[in-house]
Amino acid sequence: MIKKYFIALLAALSLGNFSFISSVYAQSPRVSIPDFADLVEKASPAVVNIRTTEKVVVQQAQGGFPGMPDDQAEFFRRFFGVPIPGIPSAPKQPPANQGQPQEADRGVGSGFIFDANGLILTNAHVVEGASTIYVTLTDKREFKAKLLGLDKRTDVAVVKIEAHDLPKLPLGDSSKVRVGEWVLAIGSPFGLENSVTAGIVSAKSRDTGDYLPFIQTDVAVNPGNSGGPLLNTAGQVIGINSQIFSRSGGYMGISFAIPIDEAMRVADQLRTNGKLVRGKIGVALGDMTKEVAESLGLGKPRGAYVRNVEPGGPAALGGIESGDVILSFHGKEIAKSTDLPRLVGETKPGTAVNVQVWRKGSTRDLTVTVGGDSEVAATASKKPEAGSAAGGSANALGVSVGELSDARKKELNIHGGVEVIGINDGALARSGVRPGDVIVRIADVDISGVKQFESLVKGLDSNKAVPVFVRRADSTLIIPVRPK
Repeated sequence: MIKKYFIALLAALSLGNFSFISSVYAQSPRVSIPDFADLVEKASPAVVNIRTTEKVVVQQAQGGFPGMPDDQAEFFRRFFGVPIPGIPSAPKQPPANQGQPQEADRGVGSGFIFDANGLILTNAHVVEGASTIYVTLTDKREFKAKLLGLDKRTDVAVVKIEAHDLPKLPLGDSSKVRVGEWVLAIGSPFGLENSVTAGIVSAKSRDTGDYLPFIQTDVAVNPGNSGGPLLNTAGQVIGINSQIFSRSGGYMGISFAIPIDEAMRVADQLRTNGKLVRGKIGVALGDMTKEVAESLGLGKPRGAYVRNVEPGGPAALGGIESGDVILSFHGKEIAKSTDLPRLVGETKPGTAVNVQVWRKGSTRDLTVTVGGDSEVAATASKKPEAGSAAGGSANALGVSVGELSDARKKELNIHGGVEVIGINDGALARSGVRPGDVIVRIADVDISGVKQFESLVKGLDSNKAVPVFVRRADSTLIIPVRPK
């Protein structure tokens, strides 16, 4: 189309046909760039600067220069007024507050008022660890703020100042954000208050953490912008500026914002409970690859692959097993593994939910009662016990296996399997299997012992990839292999 207009334009110029030029211009697509001036004028009063301090203990060095060579110490004595030994000088008294905690600047960030009675949203990393939080409004009023709560996983915090009838920002719907739409950020980059930058939404649902599908933009965001609002052209908050991708420490064209829907879900709990209570089912997840999905009969990569199930946890009590693929949770489809932690975390503890899993070539519907988010101590993995050398010959999978002791089964929380005791040049060896690993299942068949394992391997189709389920420490790996 562009080439067509260009050729016509050249012809018109050569013929002096300016009326044709006007018609070509009128038919050309036009892109209007929005004027943000009115929006910024209205929104800026609700954006705040956040300054934090912390208590530090200042110690005065006694005597000389510990650890410094004598020639360097002499240089500092002569040129920076430090007394030289042997030359009298007036005695100095130590400061009265020596060794006492003193307030020191810690950092600068941004935030915005979302409730006229002094409630402010910002990032958790802006206020975490601060002894004092100072909030400065655009009219230069400064308040000491109270931290109502923060959540490090989502990087959301709520602080409150004692003020009323404050300007506030309207909240938008981050689920309706479209890639390519204009957005702008207001904040305090490098401490420069109420700086405005604009750009477009580059991507949605960008996974950079367990609990957040970030909004990616090309809006210039720098240190100090953290916690400030990301606004659409209607002046509504659609996100909280939180992170940048950078190799230099400064802006490099990619920035991330927490969707406001997610942020407010967290903020509602923080302002009422002071903390966030997440749902938990007690599973460890792995990535679902195309090769694994095809070997399991899923067709395409989907769902959340379960590497491990916490013994006695909600998932285990509900019947979920290591090696399962969770396809849906509480009626919502799981497209990728990172979808599940968010859905579970949003579910109130004590809620009974339907969980659909893929196991041995078919779906199963299970009921799991979601538990609370409590920290589970990690158990150190013990060195695998040596298995029996029975059945030590190489096979189509390239491994020698031995019987599994009852103690080893108990340690791994499994009912059967065979232990790898030798590696030859075969499919499993090339896939990273090593001595001490335990093969618990091949395709849809659970492994009970060495003889059954060898018989099963002999009957495998060498032209078809088969999933081998390998237990290692507290994880179950699914390895698609093609037997020799």
